[in-house]
Amino acid sequence: MNLYDAHSHLQDERLHPWLPEVLGMLPRAGVHRVVVAGSCEEDWAAVASLARAHEWVKPSFGLHPWYVKERSPRWKDSLLGWLDEFPGAAIGEIGLDRWIQNPDIADQLEAFRWQLGIAAEQNRPAAIHCLKAWGLLDETLRSVALPRCGFLLHSYGGPSEMVPQFAHLGAYFSFSPGFCQERKARQALTFAVVPDDRLLAETDAPDMCPPDSLNPHPLWAADGRPLNHPANLIVSYRKLAELRGASLEEIVTQIEQNFIRLFGPSD
Repeated sequence: MNLYDAHSHLQDERLHPWLPEVLGMLPRAGVHRVVVAGSCEEDWAAVASLARAHEWVKPSFGLHPWYVKERSPRWKDSLLGWLDEFPGAAIGEIGLDRWIQNPDIADQLEAFRWQLGIAAEQNRPAAIHCLKAWGLLDETLRSVALPRCGFLLHSYGGPSEMVPQFAHLGAYFSFSPGFCQERKARQALTFAVVPDDRLLAETDAPDMCPPDSLNPHPLWAADGRPLNHPANLIVSYRKLAELRGASLEEIVTQIEQNFIRLFGPSD
C-alpha cells in the first residue's frame, strides 16, 4: 500500500529531535512520497537538504502569507534560485490569510500573485493556504494565469459550496488528520463532496494533530504541546474512506492517481 502525503513540513524545527527516526519510519509505514513545503526564506535550504537526501521527498518552495512581512529585498531571486536547482519542485506554501493579527492583505496579494505567475509560467503545481479569505482567493484565482497541471488547496477548510468552482479552476483538495477533531466536523464533511479525481491526503505535520483516540503515533514538543507525527498520514486515508463510503483500498488507489497527476511521477 503506497501512501502519498500532499503537504507536510518535515523541515520544521519542532521535528528536529525525532527527525532521523521519523525519516526512517515513513517508508516502513507505507509512505511512498511526501511533499515537503517551505514557508519562508529561512527554511528553504532545509527543504532542499531533505530532497537531496531522500528521493521520496518532493520539495516545494514558497513564501507563506504569515511571513510576507519578514521577506527580504531579494526573496524573489532566492526563490527562483531554488526552483532552478530543483526543476521538479512545486511552489508553496503560498496563499492568503485574514485570520492572523494585522494582516497586510495588499502585500499578501502581491506575493501570492507573483508566485502564482511563476507557477503558471513554469507549469509547477502550487500549494495554497487560505484562512478567512475564500472570496478573495476565488476572485484572485479567476484573475490570473494558473498552472495547467493544477494547484492544491491544502487542508481545505472553505465552504462545500465553493468546491465545484475551485475544482473547475484546477483545484485539488487535501484532507489532514486535524479534520478528525470533533470541532472540525464541518470541514471534514466537505470532503464527502470533493470530486473523486481531485481528492488528496496530507498530514501538515507537525501541525493538524488527530484526536488522541485516533492517534497511532503520539508526539510532543519540548514544551509539552502535541505534534502531529508524519506517520499519521494513514489517519487521513481512513477518515476519507469513512466519509466517502469507500474501502481503504479504493481511497489508496484514487489518491495515488491524483497525486501523480498533480505532482508528477517520481523525480
